[in-house]
Amino acid sequence: MQLGMVGLGRMGGNLVRRLMQAGIGCVVWDRDPAVVQALAAEGATPAKDLEDLVAQLAEPRAVWVMLPAGEATEEAIGQLSQLLAPGDVAIDGGNGMWKDAIRRAAALREVGIDMLDIGTSGGVWGLARGYCLMIGGPAEPVARLDSVFKALAPGEAAAAPTPGRSAEADPRPPQGYIHCGANGAGHFTKMVHNAVEYGMMQAMAEGLELLRQQGSEAVAPELRLDLDVPDITEAWRRGSVVASWLLDLTAQALAADGELSGYSGRVGDSGEGRWAVQAAIEAAVPAPVLSAALYSRFRSRQDSPFADRSLSAMRNAFGGHLEPK
Repeated sequence: MQLGMVGLGRMGGNLVRRLMQAGIGCVVWDRDPAVVQALAAEGATPAKDLEDLVAQLAEPRAVWVMLPAGEATEEAIGQLSQLLAPGDVAIDGGNGMWKDAIRRAAALREVGIDMLDIGTSGGVWGLARGYCLMIGGPAEPVARLDSVFKALAPGEAAAAPTPGRSAEADPRPPQGYIHCGANGAGHFTKMVHNAVEYGMMQAMAEGLELLRQQGSEAVAPELRLDLDVPDITEAWRRGSVVASWLLDLTAQALAADGELSGYSGRVGDSGEGRWAVQAAIEAAVPAPVLSAALYSRFRSRQDSPFADRSLSAMRNAFGGHLEPK
């Protein structure tokens, strides 16, 4: 089995490393020659450009594009449409917009090339833990590349078996990868996954703030509680209903610095939270938690926002509540 990888950043490079550990040959290319050579030193086959990468792959070829959503991915998929042959498959493994996946797959299908859109979750820990894969596209290339997906996925040992799951059910989800459906389904599923992640993170962050502030001067002296937030998260990790990998990572950060003083508090978003809220609106699905978590991320990037100053002005105007500067 052989795979081409385009884009060797934090995710792409480690995907290649995990595949090589499983004995799958990888031909790699990135605009940065240094990262190409670094992976070549670890056993990957280097390519000088996209055309060279395709030329070094045996037919039927499979090329995985792991680039930022938008222009970079659009350009790479466009070039592959000219370089690949009928029967080959192009894979978009980034955090792409699901509607773009449907459009790109249709264009590639016209020239006989299959496309898979694969939502890839695992982050910087994926090399060691494995990647959860959410795959959209036709069944034939999904089946043909099963050994690739199985090598990347965490495996059944990553979680306890689900009680009551039928022995006749699809064996792939317990391994950590799933064929979600037609083109677009992989990226749509990953979009919802990331929106849920936003909500879980926001709920945890608000709860930790509540614990911390119960000992502040904002609380009446007789009601103040001096709570050890790092120790609370450490206890929650064991036996608690909210135990999770996110809590594990939070406890680890708090153990290193209980005040989290090395973080700015400005939280970015990949775009998938926005797309999920848009999809909820289009389908008339109430999603107040997902929406609020997204807006909280927007809010984290503002210093003394105009909206807050407007509120202060209104309170002062109707009630004489003059806010301190």
